[in-house]
Amino acid sequence: GMATQEKATITLGAMKMLDPRQLKPDSIEMERIITVFDETIAKLELSSLIPRIIDSLDRFADTLGPEITNSLIEHQKLSNEMEHLLASSEEGGTMRAEEQQGCLCLLEQHLKCSVRNVLRLFLANPSLCQALKYEAWVRESSAEVFIKAFGEFRNFMLERLLTSPVEEEEKIQFMEDISLQIEKNTEAITALQVELAAAIQTREEEIHKKDNVIKDLKNSMQDLTKDCKAGIQQIKQEGEKQQKEELRASQARSARLQQDIQQLGAQLNALVLEHRASELALRKRKCRVETEIVNWIQKYDTDMGEKQAEYEEVHAAYTEEKAQLSLLMEKHAVLLQEYSQIEEERRICQKKKEQALKELTTRTLAAIRIQSFWRGYLVRSLFKSKRKKKKKKGERKKAKK
Repeated sequence: GMATQEKATITLGAMKMLDPRQLKPDSIEMERIITVFDETIAKLELSSLIPRIIDSLDRFADTLGPEITNSLIEHQKLSNEMEHLLASSEEGGTMRAEEQQGCLCLLEQHLKCSVRNVLRLFLANPSLCQALKYEAWVRESSAEVFIKAFGEFRNFMLERLLTSPVEEEEKIQFMEDISLQIEKNTEAITALQVELAAAIQTREEEIHKKDNVIKDLKNSMQDLTKDCKAGIQQIKQEGEKQQKEELRASQARSARLQQDIQQLGAQLNALVLEHRASELALRKRKCRVETEIVNWIQKYDTDMGEKQAEYEEVHAAYTEEKAQLSLLMEKHAVLLQEYSQIEEERRICQKKKEQALKELTTRTLAAIRIQSFWRGYLVRSLFKSKRKKKKKKGERKKAKK
């Protein structure tokens, strides 16, 4: 019926909307956006492999190099500390909530910096990244799901960028049709919910009868609860004792972390001094290069001045030859006009000769015909006279007889 036709129309519309497109970005902005998405996906894939690489660090130590290996070891330490802190917070340790939150924020910042540092070192070596991707790694399911979802988001954004205004209007119309269908479904659901409420009311009446039985059971359970309170109090005292011990251990670990922070600060100062020395060397090199550039510019100006002078000489010679060419072209035009007049006179003369020859031929043919006609006339006249003479002789002979 009508509902079946509407469902078929919506299904065809959905197939049209979800038809895979040819991925052909047609603008620089679109290419830049898609490039950012692709680079982010590559970084996500690489970062999801870091735990597996750390597990196989002995096998890849020579390939990775000392700098990347040390960064991965440091990252592993931070990950272990984060897991330990999270586990202790879930178990309800002696550390206060504010202190736990502060430690978590600090470790989270260190982990982010560590991941960025490791990715920077990996991306600086494309061949290493390619080799790691060819390894048969098994990602965690959560990372795989996130990368897949991000890839779908990238394809959705590309689809969105490639959608023209006409297609957008069609999609809006398609969504309106779906909304209309949803409204119809909602009405049907409302009717079903009314029926369900009636059924639930009936069910609740039955349950109310059972509540009386449950109350009796609760009274008996209260007696059991009193017996359990004593055991809970004892367990709580043991938990507080354990919390105090974990707090002391956490304070000792915090002191160790503070010492590590001081050591890292000293390393940072050493690196700053080293980088300043390299910056000074690069500045000197920049000055030398700028001097060379000035010399090259002066040489270029000199060469261009010589080329300009040479060009002006050639241009003057070209101008003179062009003037001579224009004079020759004028003379050629005059000669061409005279030649055309001579050709026309020759043509007229030739035409007159042909006309005279044609008239002579016509007169000759006419004279020949006249002469032949005259000769035939003479011959016929001669034959006629001979016939008349013969007839007269015959008549005379008959008379004599």
